[in-house]
Amino acid sequence: MKIRKQGRTGMVLASAAAVALVLSACGGADDLGGGGGGGGGDATDDSTDSGNGEVSADCADFEQYGQFDGETVTLFSSIREQEADQLQDTFDQFTECTGITVEHNGSGEFEQQVVVQAEGGNAPDLAVFPQPGLLQRMVGDGHLVPAPDAVEANVDEGWSEDWKAYGTVDGEFYAAPLMASVKSFVWYSPSAFAENGYEVPETWDEMMDLTQQIADDHGSDTVKPWCAGIESGGATGWPATDWIEDVVLRSAGGDAYDQWVANELAFNSPEIVEAVDMAGAILKNDDYVNGGIGDSRSIATTSFNDGGLPILEGNCFMHRQASFYEAQWPESTDVSPEGDVFAFYLPGMTADESPLLVAGEFVGAFNDNEATAAVQAFMSSGEWANTRVEIGGVTSANTAVDPSLASSDVLRLAIELLQDEGAVARFDGSDLMPSEVGAGSFWTGMVDWINGSDTQAVLDQIESSWP
Repeated sequence: MKIRKQGRTGMVLASAAAVALVLSACGGADDLGGGGGGGGGDATDDSTDSGNGEVSADCADFEQYGQFDGETVTLFSSIREQEADQLQDTFDQFTECTGITVEHNGSGEFEQQVVVQAEGGNAPDLAVFPQPGLLQRMVGDGHLVPAPDAVEANVDEGWSEDWKAYGTVDGEFYAAPLMASVKSFVWYSPSAFAENGYEVPETWDEMMDLTQQIADDHGSDTVKPWCAGIESGGATGWPATDWIEDVVLRSAGGDAYDQWVANELAFNSPEIVEAVDMAGAILKNDDYVNGGIGDSRSIATTSFNDGGLPILEGNCFMHRQASFYEAQWPESTDVSPEGDVFAFYLPGMTADESPLLVAGEFVGAFNDNEATAAVQAFMSSGEWANTRVEIGGVTSANTAVDPSLASSDVLRLAIELLQDEGAVARFDGSDLMPSEVGAGSFWTGMVDWINGSDTQAVLDQIESSWP
């Protein structure tokens, strides 16, 4: 499915009257509201009480979310480690101004645990769903509530219709997009490329030629062309599915990709077998991976978080991973065209082809409590998106986001690509597939494949699992 992008020129702040209508539609004693780029508040309004009778001008933009007396809202996601700390930082001022403490729990077992918790009557207030397919399952099982009007207003203002559609089930809007990422990137060391006279490839064949050249120049147990890791707790395998999706998009084309995601083109069809074997020419070749870590099977046990770090040690030259991988580099890493690491676009089959594989997360609520709705509204706002992008390591397709706030040139490029009206993109296929496949047999099948199983046998098994 083609994602239609909206240009930043299409971002128009709602009038005071329109915002008032949205707030009244939301109900609630605290007049919960939305608002894209500026949070909907009047910056000159000093009516916010800091709690001791004094007015806090810094809290003016948070008045719309209401005042709560020490309430806690629980948030569950798959976001962990440094990214989890950065996510928590986005709520500092929100908590100070509203009295709501957001208690985030990130787990590598999110996809399994969120189902267990919901079915056991112990669901969090909010969850960040990386897969629209899992979101649809939770809605179908009656666990999620529709999003408040203020959340929908924010999404209508800042996101394209296609992004909104991923959070919509049977015509009802449930979940706002949170962040977005471009997955079609290859991370590398500009200095290492320069020292060895390597040039960034512009076609798939050029990339494979470069891979062989690096293997010829440096081939050893400790230095390889590529490094990778697909271990991610209960989500182990997803980085390998990204590889396959990117290759399908390039080798078979966008129409075939759409048919594959909808199972109109079978998982074990010749087109998909060819794409998997193209990825396998890198990932299952011991001469090409996993520099400084082990043989090709070590990919299955290497953490996604650590997969690209051997680049900094000179043990590998390339690591295919999304724009959000910037958050995994150590804090002192210079991410720039002349720095320690940078990224180039994963080439298409020709230099003129540049399809994008993109992904995102969606925030859904398990109850309609006013404090829950306030946090959900804040997380759907342009203000939250700009705050998170400025903290670093992520991108967003929210048109309210200022690309200049991005923490690196790679992320700035990603935001511009996401906001480009002419960009042709496809959403992460495994995230769109039924969760039994996309977050199930596809993930586990890729682990089996990395560990040596035959391509056709693995794809036959995944196809047989389609509900």
